Amino acid sequence: MSEATTVENLYLLGHPIAHSKSPVMYNAVYERLGLSWHYELADMAGEDEARAFLDARDFLSVNITTPYKPLAYRAATHQAASAKLARGANLLCRHGEALLAYNTDGQGCVAYLERTGFDFAGCSAVVCGTGPTALSIVHACAIAGADEVVLVGRGKDRARDVLDAYVQEFGRLSSAAVDLPAAREHHRSFRQAFDGTAFKFGSYATSTQAIRNADLVVNATPLGMNEGDPAPFDVALFRPEQRAFDVVYGHGETAFVAGARAAGCTVSDGAGMLVAQAEATVRTVCDIVGVDTDLEAFDLFAVMAEAAGFQVPAV
Repeated sequence: MSEATTVENLYLLGHPIAHSKSPVMYNAVYERLGLSWHYELADMAGEDEARAFLDARDFLSVNITTPYKPLAYRAATHQAASAKLARGANLLCRHGEALLAYNTDGQGCVAYLERTGFDFAGCSAVVCGTGPTALSIVHACAIAGADEVVLVGRGKDRARDVLDAYVQEFGRLSSAAVDLPAAREHHRSFRQAFDGTAFKFGSYATSTQAIRNADLVVNATPLGMNEGDPAPFDVALFRPEQRAFDVVYGHGETAFVAGARAAGCTVSDGAGMLVAQAEATVRTVCDIVGVDTDLEAFDLFAVMAEAAGFQVPAV
């Protein structure tokens, strides 16, 4: 039986995820590709339930969102560099007896920002948060050409420890005998990104100047998912020339987005990142499974964005 006629189940695992546009996006693109794959939500409130779901492996692939990315990382039998550096996985895919872990969050964030015209070459970026999503974005910014990336969290010590672990692992991977080449023509290889990026850390209280001076400020925290959530820092630090990006989407205008917009920043929420990382997921899963279909026959991003009802820039 060919891949196109084999019925496979794919999921998004997390909690809460009722707002997610993932099923409509993925089902639209898999139908367009002629694949008998069905994507649905696995909303699980407890870690024990989520662990049992992953251990059962009754799926072709699973996307993972808050709060189960570290759990998914530990459940995998093999972790790609993207997951190792983020210390968390947002994609698990079965391959025979193996369960492979990846993290496409940072790739999706950078791809979307570049799609909207942002140039990472030589920029300074501040990434708020110390979880897997933040680390994935830190790494993707470095690969895309940022000269300085600052990881900022509520506590300076926590940010330092998380960044130190990331830099140590990045150094180990970048010193491998064979350098991992740049995936895109204008991006850096692993070794170039490690050598060419200044990685810094701080807290919201100690990094006010870094936030004010940054070309790009990213909120990679869950703040904004609940009504009344504050921004991670004082939004008076925003200035008009900045690009502000919030990974949260589907919960109305967050305090981060409202503050950045009021300051005159160019602002985006996480909808475009969701679509861009979903495109990366489709390519990864199809490559692992060995699907014989032309992924270049149409614009994957455009099909998924239209299905989700997102207004996104054309290429």
